[in-house]
This record gives sequence, structure tokens and C-alpha cells, in this order.
Amino acid sequence: MAFSVEEVSSSLVREYLSRKGLKKTIACMDEEHPRTEASINNRSQLRQILNIEHLYGQNKIQNSPLKTLLEIIVKHHTGGFKKDTITKNESDCLQSARTISSSAACAALTSTLMNDNKPDESPVAYVFNKHNKLRSDNEETCSSEPTYTSLLPETKRLSSHNQTSFYEELKGQAQISSFQDNEKKTQSKESIQKSRTNRIRRGMMAGPIANTPQESNKKRASRRLEVSQQLLRKEETTNSSDGLLQTGLHQKSLGSSLTEISSANCKGGRREMWSGPERIQAEKSFEQVGQNTPKTTKVKTWPNEADLDMSEMVLDDVDDYDDHQQDLYKVSFQRTIAAHRYAGRPMDQHTAMELKALLLGSSLNCFSVEWRNQGFTFSETHDLRYGIVQKKGGPCGVLASIQAFVLKKLLFENTESSNTGLQRLRPSNTTRRTCLVLAVAEILWRAGEEKQATIAINSGRIHFTPTGRYKSEGVLEKITCFTVDSIKDLHLLLDQYIEQFETGVFGCILLTISAILSRSIEKVREDMDVPTTSLIGAHGYCTQELVNMLLCGRAVSNVFDNDMELDSGNANMTLLKGIKGHCEIGLLSLFEHYNICKVGDYLKTPRWPIWVVCSESHFSVLFGLQRELLTSQDKDLEFDLYYYDGLANQQEEIRLTVSVGKSATNCQNEDADLIPPLEHCIRTRWKDALVDWNDTEPIL
Repeated sequence: MAFSVEEVSSSLVREYLSRKGLKKTIACMDEEHPRTEASINNRSQLRQILNIEHLYGQNKIQNSPLKTLLEIIVKHHTGGFKKDTITKNESDCLQSARTISSSAACAALTSTLMNDNKPDESPVAYVFNKHNKLRSDNEETCSSEPTYTSLLPETKRLSSHNQTSFYEELKGQAQISSFQDNEKKTQSKESIQKSRTNRIRRGMMAGPIANTPQESNKKRASRRLEVSQQLLRKEETTNSSDGLLQTGLHQKSLGSSLTEISSANCKGGRREMWSGPERIQAEKSFEQVGQNTPKTTKVKTWPNEADLDMSEMVLDDVDDYDDHQQDLYKVSFQRTIAAHRYAGRPMDQHTAMELKALLLGSSLNCFSVEWRNQGFTFSETHDLRYGIVQKKGGPCGVLASIQAFVLKKLLFENTESSNTGLQRLRPSNTTRRTCLVLAVAEILWRAGEEKQATIAINSGRIHFTPTGRYKSEGVLEKITCFTVDSIKDLHLLLDQYIEQFETGVFGCILLTISAILSRSIEKVREDMDVPTTSLIGAHGYCTQELVNMLLCGRAVSNVFDNDMELDSGNANMTLLKGIKGHCEIGLLSLFEHYNICKVGDYLKTPRWPIWVVCSESHFSVLFGLQRELLTSQDKDLEFDLYYYDGLANQQEEIRLTVSVGKSATNCQNEDADLIPPLEHCIRTRWKDALVDWNDTEPIL
């Protein structure tokens, strides 16, 4: 998916403002530069687009990691990661390794020289004792150079001439590296000063000037050099002519240790600058020392300080550790990106106010406890494992609709199971969860006119601070929306977040909001006969508009076929919107029995033998196992229907045997008060049908 430079840049700035807690600044930015569908609101995706996963991994292992991606990028381009890539726990071990590495370089050069003086004195100790004496006499000597006395075992001594030459050569190498660092710092300071001057002229800078990155780097370098170097317990002696230490030190450690010495700040601020042949000769000497250093044998963990032994000391490569961290981040990110390639969009107050007005009638109203605590949790009763349990009355219209689509997937589209008929009504946990994912996906995809769908999930944190005429309740404020344009991505995204719908406390609300946003708030209002109608009515009941939107994808106000025009007088016509085309799931209503409304054939004869039943302001589900019910003639017909009510606390399966035609007994003489409402609903579809409850207590 392509991203524009402008969107990535603005998203990077928003991430910085958000992590710094600059809410007013973000509000101003959103007003002057509004977010779009292409805006990136996921930090992991933003890191992947900017290709800074490695930098992010380096930052996480710092003593004081930076909080924002913008700071990490700035730190990288100003050279901050070059000298600060070790963790606090590793700093002591790495400092000791640097010391050993430099000592090994000294010893490698001295081991090939002649021995002709005091047998009881170490030549290297003599060199550094002399060096300490020079330091006490010379105030301009660099204060950060480490002391090497007592770090190396006893060896053959050198002549005084060779000792002096060796020390000067080592010092010269440090001066070369220091000279290069000083040149870079000077150029960087000049560039920063020019940039700062230009910004002041343009009015972009005001107030005191913060510390420069160079000053911060100086402080970090000073803190590292103050770390104690006394980590070695033992010293070993050897007369081997091949070298002084029998240890494998990584070539990088030698270069880094000499760089540390050369880049330290001197008190006197004065050093000799080499040039010409002397500089070239010193560089060659440095390269030779590095080449003679054995390769590292990597270890996975660091030993305890008390167990450190010079002959077993091994330096792990920090770069390899960072690469490993980067691989972990890539795996985590790929796992997320496999589920969805779309950036989440946090809920804003304007959308939240419109959603509340559409659902509850006003942005000052709140969801009832019944809605807030309802998810799509399945029953654990053996014969009712397909059923979704309703805790309290209110959102039954949403629960019955999703239950109907789950049954459709379970009974007629479950290709993974070889079971048939009643056996499919005892699904495993995995099967019924998969059916729930597919059911929610079908509802949302149809609401989005099979072009796109929006999924609302609970992010767990507040995205905006409510102001004005809006009552906060911690529901809409925590929602993040993902919009997808393919059914495959919709399935993947729902599979990742299905737990929020199934067991989460806001499951019912999330599905309702997802359906509305998939349809869009504007189109939902256009669907209704009266645009000011709310989708949640009195006592928290679902209105017909909400149920129709879930069943058919359009929030129409009526259940008859197609649209109807009524003459309202004075040559004015009122358009009443109905159901257009056959639906996947049907609907039967008790109101038709009382001649309050007319349910059309599109809902009475759906594509699958599953009906949502509206009886006494409550919604439940009626379904059959045979598709022949929808195609056969209503004469001399006998079949079974199964009834499920999630609110009735069912403990057993309810099977009804329906007889139609000659096999049905004339029920005109029955007392209407004793006829269960469910039978009246069935007879709106099969006239004069006889219903046998099969020894189950009728629901009155």
C-alpha cells in the first residue's frame, strides 16, 4: 500500500505530539490539517514505513530510551547511536573488554622486541609507570585515558628506547582519531550555528536555546568513562612468544576502545596533530594490530562479575544483538500486518456525538448497563452450544440477528465439518468462533454495500477529551476504527479481534457501531422514513430500523416489499421505504397477526430457513434444517422447526413439529388466549398450521 510523503510526515509529527502529551497542539493540527483515510495512526506501521525498526531496537536498549520516533530519527542523523548502543547491564563488561583489547594491542607489539634489562620488572608496567609520571608533570595530558597498570601479566622487559617509541606510537594513534573527531565536531557546530541563525531570522526560534546534541554526547561519553574498570579477578603469566593473552577478542572491540580513548575531552584542550608520512605510518601500525587480533567466539549471555576470568573473556557483538532484536520486531509486525494492512482511525468527538444522536437520540444520553455488559458469549449447555446467551433485556434485536447468521454458517456453510443436521448444532469452540467471525463479516460487508466495511474495536485508552454538549461514559472515547476494502482482509481483522466481540463487555455495542460506520451515518439516516429516529428505542429495545440494517444491510423503517408511496394530501406524496429483494435471513412478526404491519414475501421466504421472530417487543430465532421448506407447496406438509431464545435461560432444545394442509387440525375453535404468541408468528407464514411442542412446555 503506497503512502504519500505528506501523510507519513504529518503522522510522524502527530506521534511526537501525542507521546509528549501536547493535546491542544494536536487539536490545532487536526483543525488546520485534518486527518484523512491515508493517515497512519499505528506506531508499528509507521516504523515499518520509515524503515527504522533497527533504530527503534537500538533505542529500547539505551539507559534512557527516547519516547518518540522523531527523536530517534534525529538522534540517528546527529550520530547519537554511534557512541550509545549498550545497555546499562552490559556497560561494565564492555568497558572491561575495551581495556583488555587496548592492553592486548600493546602486548602484541612488545612481544616481538628484545629483552635485555631488569628481569624482575615488567616492561609494560615500566612503560605505564613512566606514563603516570609524565601525567603528573604535564597538566595538558588527557584526563580520560585509562590506567593500564596491573592489567597485564609479567613479561620480558624492553629497552628504554623501544619502550618510549611504543608509547609514542600508541599515543599518536589516539591523536589521529581525536583529530578526525574534532574536525567532524567543528563542521557540525558550524552547520548547527548557521541553521540556528537562519531560523532566528525567520522567526522560528524564540526563548532560550537548548543543549546541543554534541553536549549531550559529551556527557554520555564522560559517564561511560567513569565506570569502574576493576572487573578482573585474576592475572595470568605466560612466556609464549606468540602473544601475552590467550583470549579471543573481537576486532571491533579494539577499534572501539581506541576510539573511546581518542575521543575523550582533554583538560588542557591541546594535542599534537600529525600529518604526512608520520600519520600514514601510524595508520598502518593500527591496521596491523587490528589484523593480528583473533576473531570472537560469541556467547549468548554475560558471566557474573565474580566469575570473570581474563583467559575466558569473550565480547559479544552489540550489532548482532540489535539485529536479533530487529528480527523480533519484524516478526511481531508481520504477524500484525498479516491480519490487517490498514491503519486504525481513533474515534473523534464529532463522530462520537453523531453516533450517540443516531443510536440514543442525543449526545447527552448514555448506553444502558444491559448494552454495555453484553457480548456474544456462547452457551455451554450440550444441546445448545450454538446459542448466544443474553444477560438482560434490551439488545435482543442485535443478538437474534447475529444468532441467525451464525446458524446459517453453522448449518449450511460449514464445509470443515462432515457432520450433518443436528450434529452440527453441537459445534466445538473453534468451529462456533469461526462461524461468529464469518457471521459478523457478512453483516458488515453487506452494510458496506459489499465494497468496504468498518470494524470498531476497543483500544483500551481514551482518544479525545470530551467538551461541550457531550456526556462521556468511557465507551465511544476508547474506540479505534479500521476500514477495509476486501472481504479477505475483513475476515483476517475480525479473526484478530473476535475476542472483543465474543467475551468483551462492549461486544454488542462494537458490532452495532461497526455496522453503522460500514453503512455510514449519512446513509443510515437516508434509509429511515424519519431521519431523526433513533436506533435504540425506549427501555433499550432495538428498533426495526436497526434489525433491518443487520439483516438486510439497509436501515429501512418497514418490513413490506419494496417502497410505497402514500398520498398525504395537498398533492404531497410520502415515500415509505421497505425491503428490496430476498434476504438471506427472514423475519416473522407478531404485529402482523394483530394487523399492525405487513411482512412481505422477501422476509417471509428468505434464502435459508432461518427467521428472526419479533414477539412482544422481544426478538428470538426460529430455524429449520431443510431448505425444502422454502420451495415446497404449503399443502400436506409436516416439518420440524427449532426455537432458541437467548434470554429465556434455556436448558434444553425446543423442537416444534409444524403440520400444514390436510394433516393440520382446524384450530379455529381454540381459545386465542391460550395460543402461544410463537404459534401466531408461525401462522403468519404457514396459515392454519398446527404446532406440536413435543412435550415441551409452551411459551406463553
